[in-house]
Amino acid sequence: MTSPWTVRSPVESERDSFALLAKAHEAAVSDRAAATGVRKLVQESWQRSLSHRVDPSLAGAEPELTAEQLRELRRRHPLASVLPVVHNLLIRHAFEAGLIVAVGDESGRLLWIDGDHVLRQKAEAMLFVEGADWSERRVGTSAPGTALALNHGIQIQRAEHFNQLAHPWSCTAVPIRDPDSGAVLGVIDITGGDEAVAPQTLPLVEAAVAAVEAELRIQRLGLPPDRGTAARFQVALAPPPPRKAAPAGLQVLGRDHGQLELGGATLEVSPRHAEMLTLLAWHREGLSAERLALLLSDQAAGVDTLRAEMVRLRKALDPLGPTFTISSRPYRLDTPIELDAQRVLAFLERGAHRVALGAYRGPVLPSSTAPGVAAIRAEVSSRLREAMLSDASAELLLEYARTEEATYDTEVWRACLEMLPARSPKRATVVARLKRIDAELG
Repeated sequence: MTSPWTVRSPVESERDSFALLAKAHEAAVSDRAAATGVRKLVQESWQRSLSHRVDPSLAGAEPELTAEQLRELRRRHPLASVLPVVHNLLIRHAFEAGLIVAVGDESGRLLWIDGDHVLRQKAEAMLFVEGADWSERRVGTSAPGTALALNHGIQIQRAEHFNQLAHPWSCTAVPIRDPDSGAVLGVIDITGGDEAVAPQTLPLVEAAVAAVEAELRIQRLGLPPDRGTAARFQVALAPPPPRKAAPAGLQVLGRDHGQLELGGATLEVSPRHAEMLTLLAWHREGLSAERLALLLSDQAAGVDTLRAEMVRLRKALDPLGPTFTISSRPYRLDTPIELDAQRVLAFLERGAHRVALGAYRGPVLPSSTAPGVAAIRAEVSSRLREAMLSDASAELLLEYARTEEATYDTEVWRACLEMLPARSPKRATVVARLKRIDAELG
């Protein structure tokens, strides 16, 4: 049994004091969540913040880097070469809108901050400065830290911040991914007043992130093969390397004829050739003649027909030049094609749901009856629908519900009704739509 006169070490006393403080903060967080009805993801972020022993009453994002260390970290970071894209798309507009734009690394450390000068000076009070660590582990709930923790774009408004010093601020942040490996490279954040969390801000940042990732991909295409990975992390202080043409793209969403784009040239391809190119683009490792024939038709005896059609497809691709070829045994695209359907899925994977919906122009080759194409069509459609139902805002879900694909989807319309506020004038439209669906479908 411990004596009440036992002398306790300073470390033990500090630990016990923090334990009491943490319990008080946890109770306050629970009461605050119950009182304000905060979003579930915000409440979960608050709990993670408590588990990291973050004190919500103190500024915790103290810069731990010297000026030289910060310069070196910037110099070596892969996002250094794409800062001009961020400037053109976001920063130069931030001055006019009274906002701050920050670019952080994969751990949440802010490397570059620009924008409204008066606002930047005010943000220094909460240590929102270059070199500061704004991860959840250090400052608790914030757009840059929580976006990295959840691995998708997010908006945090005023009192949703865990740190009380950040309550006057709102912010939107989206992670940036490596276009080759998919690993998170960093995060782009917009901070300011209510304008920073306006409905159009998140899609704007998502579009900027997509442009940054595309720029990274293009820059890497221009690197000499012998320079390896290290060259990808150089700072663009010297003139940028020569760029090669963008990869080939195939448009198959909401259309029966495919549209192939390569090096500025556009080629319309027949429905059958669009099916073949779609399957080869989807199965990048290649397909045997037998397997491709089965994916195009449920009749296994179609191999001879496939080979004859492949000859015609290669001839149809001649206008694109000798760089665009299809290998045999297995059939494989020597020049990779990026499907517009694959771009939609890529946007969904990183949480850019609004951008994904904007890029979705309809089902993949809607009139195709090829089994392989039908499977791709179903996968893309299903993943978009699931993402909309699970993660989309009420506004975005309504936008999806109005698409031709979801016109008669009662589950989607009922989900809209559940998400809309009780006093929303849009509820009447949703109710009328559900009644119409019931009447038409009996």
